Amino acid sequence: MATPTDCKYSTSHEWHRLSGDVLTLGLTRYAVDALTDVTYATVKPVGTVIAAGKSLGEVESVKTTSDVYSAVAGTIVEVNQAVVSDPSKLNADPYSNWLVKLKVTDTSGMEKLLSAADYDKQFPSGH
Repeated sequence: MATPTDCKYSTSHEWHRLSGDVLTLGLTRYAVDALTDVTYATVKPVGTVIAAGKSLGEVESVKTTSDVYSAVAGTIVEVNQAVVSDPSKLNADPYSNWLVKLKVTDTSGMEKLLSAADYDKQFPSGH
């Protein structure tokens, strides 16, 4: 599975897709592979204000629990309940199965994120 080029990537393994003032955020293939089987996902509720670099939820696998971070500040406007109800969707296709959408208040954090090519160089996932 190729790393989508329409996203930016954090070194904590989240993908960020900005469209206007709405950011869609999910986990990368590298993160999902490192976690092995994701068995639980939880995110903060709609209306929660998230500061850049702060946790907005967590995912659990048979190996570990890992926080999920946003590189930008904003307010959660949508939670992907299908993924929260069935986190195994992340294992199958992490780039189609996003976790949250944020209405962004500050996009400056996007400048610190990696392109798909740079992310793949730093974190090859064998796709």
